[in-house]
Parts: sequence; structure tokens; C-alpha cells
Amino acid sequence: MATTKNLCAQIPIDLHERVSEERERLGKTTSEYIANLIQEYYNMIENQKGGIHMTEKGRTMAFHVPEELFQRIKRHLERETLRTGKKLTQRDFVLNLITQALDEADAESAAEQDFPAEAPAEARVDDEATPADTDTPDEESAV
Repeated sequence: MATTKNLCAQIPIDLHERVSEERERLGKTTSEYIANLIQEYYNMIENQKGGIHMTEKGRTMAFHVPEELFQRIKRHLERETLRTGKKLTQRDFVLNLITQALDEADAESAAEQDFPAEAPAEARVDDEATPADTDTPDEESAV
């Protein structure tokens, strides 16, 4: 275990209650919870200095994910960081996934516009091609 040192701060009671409720919900000790908060803060600061840069004022997207999925993401980020030798952040990971999905959707949309899907079979039936005296099958008995 890493060497640790105590950190103490006076905070407003309502903030303390909020921290305590969230810490309890996550089943963490106060030390674990505060250390995670501080680490996430510094990761966020580092992410703003590197990774995908926003060319204009960005917008915030926030959402909750199940704990199991969050842990899988963390493990993936750690593996990728070790594999590439470059830190992969949560922000970069999610932005890359969103960009990739949107690029694929745009490509599919463009392909559909270039080659529209065939019209349904009913729309292609030429009524004039069927002789008037030919019996047509009853719709109810059709398969």
C-alpha cells in the first residue's frame, strides 16, 4: 500500500452530509471516497490539458453508469494505458466512442442516400401486366 498522510479540512455541514450520503451509497470509507474525489479532480484537470481538444466552447454531458460497467471501463483504461504507454482518460475514451459511433451513422446515412433501399414488392407489381381474365389467389388463403 502507498504511504499515506492525513488531510483535514473544515467544510460546510450540508456538503459534509452530501459527501457522507454518497460515500455510504458507494460502500467506501471516507479515506477511499475523498482520495477518489481528489484523484478524479486532478484527472479532469489533466484531461483539459491533453487528449481531444475542443475548438469551441464545450458542453457538459453527465450520466450515471452501473458500478460494474464503471469498473470495466476503469480496467480497460488501465490496460490501454499500459499497452500504449500513453494515459487513456475516461473523457477521451467516451469522446472517441461517441465520435466513432456518429461517424459510422453518418457513413450509413450517406450510403442510404446514394443507394436508396428497393421499393417494397407491392409497389413494384405492375397491375397492367396481369391479364384481366387471369384468376388471382384469394388474399385470405395467401401465405
